[in-house]
Amino acid sequence: MQEIALLTDADSDDKEDTNKVTMMTIHAAKGLEFPYVFIVGLEENLFPSIMALQTRAEIEEERRLFYVAITRAEKRLTLSYAESRYRWGNLTSNEPSRFLEEIDEAYIEQTTRRVQLNPGSPSSVMQKAPTFIKKSLKKLADDNQPNAEAYDTPVELIQPGVEVEHERFGKGKVLSVEGNGPNIKATVFFAIVGQKQLLLKFAKLRIKGS
Repeated sequence: MQEIALLTDADSDDKEDTNKVTMMTIHAAKGLEFPYVFIVGLEENLFPSIMALQTRAEIEEERRLFYVAITRAEKRLTLSYAESRYRWGNLTSNEPSRFLEEIDEAYIEQTTRRVQLNPGSPSSVMQKAPTFIKKSLKKLADDNQPNAEAYDTPVELIQPGVEVEHERFGKGKVLSVEGNGPNIKATVFFAIVGQKQLLLKFAKLRIKGS
C-alpha cells in the first residue's frame, strides 16, 4: 500500500515514448530532469507570487522554487514572460520577474521574434513577442510609491471624458478613474478594441493632441 500511494501517472507512462511534451507544476518536477525545459509566466506578482512578497522568507522560498525549475533542464532552458496578459478579465501590464535579473548574463542567449495574432481578433496586428533581454530589466520600484517616470501624461490629467491615445490600442475616451497612488486605474473605451481597464502607472496614456 505504501508503494502504491507513491505511484504517479509518470510511473505508468511508456518509457520508450520520449517524443512528447510534459506539462507540470514546479513542485511536481522536483527530482526529475528533461532535455529541454520551458518556464513561462516569469512576471512580478506571478512568479514570485503576489502572495509571497510580504516577508523575506517567502521570497526566498519562491527563489528556491525558481532554482528547482531551472535545474530541471539537461540541455537547454527557455524562460519567458508576458509584457501584458489578461487576468480576471482585465488586461494588465507586467514587470519581468526579479529572478531574471539575478541570472548571470553569460548564460543568457538573447533572442527576438515577431508573431501574427489570430486574424479578426481586436489585436490582429504584428507585434514583437515578449522576450527576455537582460539589459532591459530594471529594479522593481517601491510598490508604495508611484513611479512618476512611468506616466507619459501626469496622472491627475487623466479624468473621465478626456480623449487619450495608447501606443497599442490607439485612440480612446476615458470613462472612469478609480483608486489612488500607484494603484490608480482608468476604464477607457477604444474605438478599435473596445473597453479596457488600465493601470495608469504602466499604461503610458497620452492626452489626444498633446
